Amino acid sequence: MFTPILEVCPSFRATWDEFVDEWKDDPDGLPQYLALSNLARHVIGMLERNEIDGMKAIFGVVETWHLDGDPYVKEAATVGFLEDIQNTGLHKGSTTPNDFLEFLLPETKYWWSKVEEFWELGKLITDDRARH
Repeated sequence: MFTPILEVCPSFRATWDEFVDEWKDDPDGLPQYLALSNLARHVIGMLERNEIDGMKAIFGVVETWHLDGDPYVKEAATVGFLEDIQNTGLHKGSTTPNDFLEFLLPETKYWWSKVEEFWELGKLITDDRARH
């Protein structure tokens, strides 16, 4: 799953290598969702530093995950990566989740909106419970 990302985003290599080293002895293998969270933080940092030259390529890989990945990869691309990018708590103030919209390709954009709908529904349910 990560080989294509490492090809288009070489600046993520050091983080990836540290991650692999940390988890190399885990009998269950690499926890892909944690790696995707690291990738999300890395990509947010790139945006904060205005390092956007590689964003289209990165989101091209994300689009491929959504279109061609097995069910695990498709879900991980949405829940493990897009959801973290939409987490406003990971943005340090100079960026917002919506700053990524210009880089999203059609399938990724669809799943981006599904994550937004999910969180909006959760907010509505929480607000409703608070009223009662």
